[in-house]
Amino acid sequence: MSVTKGLEGIVATTSSISSIIDDTLTYVGYDIDDLAENATFEEVIYLLWHRSLPNSGELELLTKQLAENASLPKEVLDHFKMYPIEKVHPMAALRTAISLLGLYDEQADDMSEDANYRKAIRLQAQIPTIVTAFARVRKGLEPVAPRTDLSFAANFLYMLSGKEPTAIEEEAFNKALVLHADHELNASTFTARVAVATLSDIYSGLTAAISALKGPLHGGANEAVMKMLTEIGTVENADSYINGKLENKEKIMGFGHRVYRNGDPRAKHLKEMSKKLTELTGQSKYYDMSVKIEDLVTSQKNLPPNVDFYSASVYHSLGIDHDLFTPIFAVSRTSGWLAHILEQYENNRLIRPRAEYIGPGMQKYVPVEKR
Repeated sequence: MSVTKGLEGIVATTSSISSIIDDTLTYVGYDIDDLAENATFEEVIYLLWHRSLPNSGELELLTKQLAENASLPKEVLDHFKMYPIEKVHPMAALRTAISLLGLYDEQADDMSEDANYRKAIRLQAQIPTIVTAFARVRKGLEPVAPRTDLSFAANFLYMLSGKEPTAIEEEAFNKALVLHADHELNASTFTARVAVATLSDIYSGLTAAISALKGPLHGGANEAVMKMLTEIGTVENADSYINGKLENKEKIMGFGHRVYRNGDPRAKHLKEMSKKLTELTGQSKYYDMSVKIEDLVTSQKNLPPNVDFYSASVYHSLGIDHDLFTPIFAVSRTSGWLAHILEQYENNRLIRPRAEYIGPGMQKYVPVEKR
């Protein structure tokens, strides 16, 4: 029995949802570049769950179902007001709220295919409402109710600010949602599949996935990128800051990826949106700093940026609080998590790997008075 640390390179299951082959990311065979430029997030949700793009009738039905299920139980909204707001990270609030939702779903333990699909609809519809409601409650504001006449992307931005977004804001956020929707068997997706492989319920699977995403080595990278940009402050400071980090062998967040050799194919789309949005909002320094950092890191370490790097300045330009960046990742990735959870249920086998024991050999018990 040989050990592969971090399970790197280990093929743990088969899946028809997404693939990463030769640095190309596809959802059900559709290149991410094609989807990022042309698809709505609603179309991508349908694609991941049904393995085909929807026709107009199917898209209309899914859009209607998401809109009709976006409201939260009053008990969940009231629960936010009980949190120690000044101490709670939004990812912790999201993790708790998803688990709490299961208590108010009469179908939570119904494991039939139809019931699980209905729960998937509700969870995908409600997660943006959770994130935006908590974001407002912690500021002493009332949550903004979801609208049924806006796209998924536009509705999130509307519930967050109370203002209908511009076309470019909606386009940027929709593109970010599409790009983050799924990414093969990443840490949080694997966690979700391990949880539901025990035949635990869909709420448990999603809560487990969010718990894994909360870690800074997975979902928290874009928040860390924005912290870095804020610390640097100006383009002129980038050289000394980055060179200092590199000399001290400190990790530069937002660069490199375990499964890509020649760069993350998603990064270029958010780089383009970052340029547009920072110009529109008069915050070009964040884009300029990002480009400077990219040049420095790629030239010295040969590490290209990943999807997290430019998503930071995109979200900042949309007026989004920095600690909401990872919950937004979760809003998008829920589509992929749910696709994998449903796929796991369809052809389930308990996931139970082995570990190589490296502790002491056979020992004999000694009574406590003789130790």
